[in-house]
Amino acid sequence: MEGLTDRPAFTPDRLDRPFADPLAGRLFPPLRAGIDWGLERTERALAELGDPHRAYATLHVGGTNGKGSVTSTVASIMRHSGRGAACYTSPHLCSFRERILIDGLPFSEDRLLEYAGQVVEPVVRFGLTFFEAITVLALHAFAHEGVEVAVMEVGLGGRLDATNVIRPEVSAVTNVAMDHADYLGDTLAKIAREKGGIMKVGVPFVTAEESPEILGIFQDMAATVGAPFGNVVPSGLGPVDVAADHTSLVLSTRSWGELELRTPLVGHHQATNAALAVEMLEWLRPELKPEASAIVRGVASVDYHGRDEVVRLEGRTWLFDVAHNTAGILSLVDTIDRLDLPRPMVALVGVLGDKDWKSMLPQLLSRVDQAILTQPPSAPPERRWDPDSAAEQIESKTGVRVVEDFVDAVSEARDRAGNGTVVVTGSVHTVGCAMSLLGLDPLGRL
Repeated sequence: MEGLTDRPAFTPDRLDRPFADPLAGRLFPPLRAGIDWGLERTERALAELGDPHRAYATLHVGGTNGKGSVTSTVASIMRHSGRGAACYTSPHLCSFRERILIDGLPFSEDRLLEYAGQVVEPVVRFGLTFFEAITVLALHAFAHEGVEVAVMEVGLGGRLDATNVIRPEVSAVTNVAMDHADYLGDTLAKIAREKGGIMKVGVPFVTAEESPEILGIFQDMAATVGAPFGNVVPSGLGPVDVAADHTSLVLSTRSWGELELRTPLVGHHQATNAALAVEMLEWLRPELKPEASAIVRGVASVDYHGRDEVVRLEGRTWLFDVAHNTAGILSLVDTIDRLDLPRPMVALVGVLGDKDWKSMLPQLLSRVDQAILTQPPSAPPERRWDPDSAAEQIESKTGVRVVEDFVDAVSEARDRAGNGTVVVTGSVHTVGCAMSLLGLDPLGRL
C-alpha cells in the first residue's frame, strides 16, 4: 500500500520462550495481584522515598480509550521542546520496558532492576500491589534521572488509581465508554465520576468527550473542585485525512494559531487524540509551553504501537489494534472503512473473558471476510475466554473458525489472507503476542 514499506517477516513457528515478559516478575518479590483501591499505600511509599513525584512537572491523562495515544503524543511534544520528558503508560505490548520511557527511550533491564531495588523496601512494607509498585518505581526513576516533565497515563479509573498521587499541571480524560464495569460502575455516569476523580483544585481539566450528559457531569465536578474546564469537540475538527501510515488535520489553536498536524497514528479518532494533546498544552504555564514547531515535530514523531497500526510483511498487510471494548471496536471498524485494505480480510481475534465480546464481535465480523477466534497465550488464566462458546453464540455471515493454539491461529490467518489483510485485535495480549511472534517488538524498532 502507498506509504508503507514492505519487509520480510519472521515465519511463525513453535517458540521455546514464553510470550509474557519475564522482567516484570524480576523487579519485585511476589506482590499482591489485582486491584486494591486507595492511594494511601502509594503515598506512604513515596513519602519514604522523599516524594520523588514532587521533583518535576507532571501531566495526567485518563479515559476509556485513547489515553495512551494522548500520553505518548504529549510526551513527544515536550521532548521536542527540548525538555527532559518522561512517559508512563500501561499495559505493554511485548516488553515491560515499553511502560517507562525518557525522551522516547526505555531503560535497560539492569537500570530498571537497580531502581526497583531502591524502592523495594517500602513497596513490600506497605503492601503495594504490582501496579502501585511499578508506578512508584517510575516516579522514583524519573526523579533520579532528572526529568523536567512526566506525562502519566491512568491505569484504571482515575479517582483511586495509583497515578492519582500526582498534582499535575493539567489533567485530561479522553472519553467515557462502558468498560471495567465491575470496578468502575455499571453506568456511564458512574464511570465518568470515577475517571473525573483525577481533577484537582485549581488544576485545569480538559476532555474530548462529546456526550452532553457526561460533559455536564465533568463540568459540575470541575466547578465543585475549582478546576478550570476546557474541551475539544471532535465533530468540529474540520477535514481529517486518514491514510494507512498517518492521520493529518488542520487545528486552530488559541496560543499558536493554525497548525497543520500529521501523526503516524492511524484513524479519525487519532485526530481527536492529537487535538486533545495540544489542548492540554494550551493550559500550561508560560515557562512550560512548547513552541509551535515543537508541537508539529512532536505530533509527527510520536512512537506508539498496536493502535490501528498497518504493517506490510512479505506482500501481506497486517492491521494491529488493541481494541478491547465496544467503543474501541467501533473505532477500528471506522478505520477499516476509511482505508482501502487488500482483500480477502481475515480477523484474528482473542478477547479476555470479562469483556463484552457479544457486542464487540458482530461489529467487526460485518467488515471482514473470515475470522479466526483464538486464545491469547499471555492472558491471565482467570481472564481467559471461551472462543468455542463465542463462535456458537455469534450469528454472522462471516466464516468463523476457532483455533485455540495461538501460533497455529496466526499461521492460519496469514495463510487464509493470502495477499490480503489480517486484522489482529481483541486485547493488548492478542496484539502483543502476535507482534512478538512476527518480529515486530516495538522496542526492536527504536
